[in-house]
Amino acid sequence: MKQTILRKYARLIARVGVNIQKGQEVIIGCDLDQPKFVELLVDECYKAGAAKVKVEFSYQPLEKLHVRHQTVTAMSKVEAWEKARYQYYVDTLPCRIYLTSEDPDGLKGINQKKMAKADQKRYPIVKPYLDQMENRYQWCIAAVPGVAWAKKLFPGLPRGQAVEKLWEAILFTSRVTEDPEAAWQAHDRDLADRCAYLNSLGIAELRYRGDNGTDLTVGMIPEAEFKGGGDTSLQGVFFNPNIPTEECFISPMRGKAEGVVYATKPLSYQGELIENFSIRFENGRAVEVRAEKNQTLLEQMISMDEGAAYLGECALVPVDSPISQSGLLFYETLFDENAACHLALGMGFADTIRGFENRTLEECRALGVNDSMEHNDFMIGYEGLDIDAVTRDGRTVPIFRRGRWAF
Repeated sequence: MKQTILRKYARLIARVGVNIQKGQEVIIGCDLDQPKFVELLVDECYKAGAAKVKVEFSYQPLEKLHVRHQTVTAMSKVEAWEKARYQYYVDTLPCRIYLTSEDPDGLKGINQKKMAKADQKRYPIVKPYLDQMENRYQWCIAAVPGVAWAKKLFPGLPRGQAVEKLWEAILFTSRVTEDPEAAWQAHDRDLADRCAYLNSLGIAELRYRGDNGTDLTVGMIPEAEFKGGGDTSLQGVFFNPNIPTEECFISPMRGKAEGVVYATKPLSYQGELIENFSIRFENGRAVEVRAEKNQTLLEQMISMDEGAAYLGECALVPVDSPISQSGLLFYETLFDENAACHLALGMGFADTIRGFENRTLEECRALGVNDSMEHNDFMIGYEGLDIDAVTRDGRTVPIFRRGRWAF
């Protein structure tokens, strides 16, 4: 891929994604797949005004070794220096950039139960730090190609060609045009307009119906509102947390979901794929799950903590979005969730509550925003999905017909 195009993409992530302010620190988390692009991104972060940029590399084979050889006690221990680092993040609020490129099957064969136990023990120690940073800093998830990921999408191509094809798909769906910043400004305006219409309806419930068997009703929080595109931190900085993004999303009322929903794309969870699955809800809780592949892993996912079996997000995405038009199944949630309507099990978003900036995190959760160590998006949209909104004044308003916006 041409260096000039990749630099545009790096600049987009730095200036439109996290929107670095002069003097801020930046932390980039990434895999080992694209070191030259990481170099470009670090350069663009400094040009955007960053005072310091730190890169934290990860590598799936090392993660598998750690899980194989360490005890659960060793894996779950949060060392004093780690606590000091979290406190530093709370005090300084660095921008966070997450570059994903990992192999969708890269942790296949890992001891998932052992890893889950360690995560469950670590989370209560880490959670107070995360809660203190909630909505206060800028962050952005974007993607670069990894060889294994590219070969998953394009198995018939040589490695180099597969990576190039994946670059093309990432840049197209991320709106890296002649003027990416202008393209994103227009895109943010469109999503904001759609959210404004949805919020004007006074929605009490969303009803999902599909000819694949989906029949689900989800209740809304009266104080909640749809959001999409960019967001504004409590520090007053506008940023775009996902590149790409096509969704208008809201956090539903915890405990208000009834019926069954069928996933329409695989879910990549903990480095493995869960495929052809359904989830049945009663009183808001996932009480039955079925999967043709990785049923046990799906059951583990919804039992990580009390909130993991409740919905934290309802997101609306038309089937004619640019990602869907690419015709690719990315096996990566960042992209696949933006090709179709989706739901998420686990943590909801406090910033979907109107006036959240004047409420505590606990007050937002008391209104019905779900809390969990998990947040797992799964795709339910397709050509056969209809969605209706039942409003608080008793109207039924079509929102989606045959997988597309009905307005």
